Amino acid sequence: MGKPPETGIDVIIDKLTNSILNTISGDSFKTEVALVNSKELRKVTMKKGWKFNWRKEFNCVDREVYKLTIVESNQVIQGLASISDFGDHFYLHLVESAPFNFGRSKLYEGVPGNLFAYACKRSWDAGYQGFVAFQSKTSLINHYEATLGAVHVGNHKLVIFPHESLRLIKRYFQEETKG
Repeated sequence: MGKPPETGIDVIIDKLTNSILNTISGDSFKTEVALVNSKELRKVTMKKGWKFNWRKEFNCVDREVYKLTIVESNQVIQGLASISDFGDHFYLHLVESAPFNFGRSKLYEGVPGNLFAYACKRSWDAGYQGFVAFQSKTSLINHYEATLGAVHVGNHKLVIFPHESLRLIKRYFQEETKG
């Protein structure tokens, strides 16, 4: 089984929050990230507005697919991320907000930033000092540099280095970094 073609991440980091924010009420909701299961992916289809074939991503043996949910409503997937452990850093293959969380009428802000922060936390917890790499669409390289503090290292590849990784971790995982 071959790897799917790398398309580059093309999600907009709408806002760096400490959770996710409801765009209507302004309320903040605590989130959690967990592995998605096959049954949950039945609701995550291109017919339902998702941009990527997450079933195909889920079936790649070198990746794990994570879901972002609101703690009090963990049956509703707010966003997904596909991550690989490369032994010295984590690699983000795909990040996507749920269809109701992108565009002008999105329901929640902060979903993509939350998923990037989670990859940074996984890297930090694994002893990789928070190093996270990903491929970007050309048009978004400057956006990721400005919003995430990522560094373009060439050929559309970006890296989040320890200082910026820790900044994202502290923003999204405040309770776990206090001590």
